[in-house]
Amino acid sequence: MCDARVGSFVLATGTYCLMAAAPLLLGATELPDRLRRFVDAAPAALLAALAAVATFAAGDALVIAARAAGLLAAGIALWRRAPFVLVVVIASAVTALFRALG
Repeated sequence: MCDARVGSFVLATGTYCLMAAAPLLLGATELPDRLRRFVDAAPAALLAALAAVATFAAGDALVIAARAAGLLAAGIALWRRAPFVLVVVIASAVTALFRALG
């Protein structure tokens, strides 16, 4: 348990340092178009990867049913341009419903 906390702290610290280093190192330097497009898309890709891991992983096991239904419901709500708070409520409700059903 302590190792997980230390690992999380190290990961958070490293992420913060990387995010802080970019503006400090680049300053007013203009990035090439390809790199700028990558930098603009990277946060969305990382968030999607984090959501996928949080949704489908439970320790060493793969959990699909209830969590996937909640993620699908959230995706549909986002696609329909629902407010973020409503998206979270819908995803939670659908996940809870699937867990209650079995």
